[in-house]
Amino acid sequence: MLDGMTLIDAHQHPARLPALKPAWREWAERFGQPGWREVFDADGVVIPEAYDALMAGQGVDRAILLSEYSPRSAGTVTVEDLLPIVKHNPARFAFLANLNPHLHYPVADELARQVSLGAIGLKVHPVHGAFSAADPALYPAYHLCEREGLPVVVHCGTSSFPGSANALADPVLLDPVLRDFPKLTIVLAHGGRGWWYDAAASLTMLYENVWIELSGLPPRRIPDYYARFDLRRLARKFIFATDWPGMPGIEHNARAIAALDLGEDVLAGVLGGNALRVYSRLAPPAGAGT
Repeated sequence: MLDGMTLIDAHQHPARLPALKPAWREWAERFGQPGWREVFDADGVVIPEAYDALMAGQGVDRAILLSEYSPRSAGTVTVEDLLPIVKHNPARFAFLANLNPHLHYPVADELARQVSLGAIGLKVHPVHGAFSAADPALYPAYHLCEREGLPVVVHCGTSSFPGSANALADPVLLDPVLRDFPKLTIVLAHGGRGWWYDAAASLTMLYENVWIELSGLPPRRIPDYYARFDLRRLARKFIFATDWPGMPGIEHNARAIAALDLGEDVLAGVLGGNALRVYSRLAPPAGAGT
């Protein structure tokens, strides 16, 4: 917890290092939390006990882990790679399914398989996977998510990894998805990082079921990124996330968010309450204060 408030980090990458491209590891070395490499063993695999201890030390009540099937640019980390971490402490860790329509077919069957393993939502990464989030090939998966109340997290921000298709990060590309799946909850990971902050914020204010996830955004810059919007009002739709390990520290970022003077109720939502609202399958921590 952070000063009595539930702290949920909704976007973490405890990856299997040998499965990743050099650019991913260079990103983690350049931007990563000091000591991040210490939670990996000599083979580059996360040590669940060490990772759990790191999260506890940072005050993280719940962490949502991400896999990725992006051999084109980032690499491949399967949902199975995450299961030992979740098994070690299911009271702290949960994970999202991940789909790439170039690799998975039928997508609904693969999504159902990953959900059967415990996934609490779906993440798609158009930029690393080189596909549009509005690709009709994904529609069967979106239909399943809408029916089952699973949120869909969409990468909406630039990436420096070689092979990235940054034009596909535009949140406006989600317009047909929002039209065709009006009850589907969509989370904009990275909040439009790059050229699309206004687009991400506009969609979030326009649609009740669209949220902004703060992964990869320096907290002190958030008022600048969304300068054209009432920050307190917009922040009611923010979900705290860090993009671990690519940040200086989870508690550091959370306290920087707290310093934005959003008001106690809004802050409690940003740090944890909104994630619990969006991820209905995420169990609240014992004694949660939201």
